[in-house]
Amino acid sequence: MKRTRFAPSPTGLLHLGNVYSALTCEQWAKEHDTQLLLRVEDIDFTRCKPTHTEQLQHDLAWLGIHFHAVSFQQQRLALYEKVLQQLIDMEVLYPCFCTRKQVDAALHAQSESKLNTLHQRLDVYPGTCKLLAMQQRQQKMLEQTYAWRLNAAVVSEMIGQYCVWYDTQGVAQNFKVLDIGDVIIGRKDIRFSYHLCVVVDDAIQGISHVIRGEDLRSSTPVHRVLQLLLGYDSPAYLHHKLITNQEGTRLAKSKASPTLKSLRDSGVTAKQIRQSLGF
Repeated sequence: MKRTRFAPSPTGLLHLGNVYSALTCEQWAKEHDTQLLLRVEDIDFTRCKPTHTEQLQHDLAWLGIHFHAVSFQQQRLALYEKVLQQLIDMEVLYPCFCTRKQVDAALHAQSESKLNTLHQRLDVYPGTCKLLAMQQRQQKMLEQTYAWRLNAAVVSEMIGQYCVWYDTQGVAQNFKVLDIGDVIIGRKDIRFSYHLCVVVDDAIQGISHVIRGEDLRSSTPVHRVLQLLLGYDSPAYLHHKLITNQEGTRLAKSKASPTLKSLRDSGVTAKQIRQSLGF
């Protein structure tokens, strides 16, 4: 059975960029006779609000989008914990004690170092905590909060230097495992990263096709690597264009983009919204 999903995060009200993504998922599901699921990605308890969750469901219903089922990440915390521990036991993760400020400083120092080569990425974590001796690492774990980072070098040895994911046209997209860097899989604050949760969710929900924005294309290699480590099947991916304002800036909640609620309250109809976005 083919399945896709629309997976908004209730950190604010839906704007036209979110709506475009939802309508793209709806259109693709209809054209390919695919079930469309709504997954509310409310794992970030520091930013997600129940009122936003209620509003996004109301907005989507007002638009006339119908979902086969609705789920919430908050209902799967125990499962995420189990999978995170599985990766820790596999020794493909290591604890990271660095603050964002320390990481930025390390990356800045790395960019100025004469040791850099054309083959070295300057935008990924430089592995500061990976170099800690085991005794020092264990002591720090007792004293400080920490995140869990993927050890890309270890993973590359386990699954191979090069991997591939496929788009919805069946075209292979190759990438080098080391290029994903030592990304965070377990966060300090909310415990689980977006990468971990979305991979688990897609697997347990049987998602066969992922339709999402171009801004998430760079996350796809990370997700493919986690799928391989965990023995999950990989969906096919389609990364759609992003909606921008007149200045060419991507619409985003952080940029106070006009919300669907405000447009509706001003008298705009669902049909007008759909037509303005090309649906």
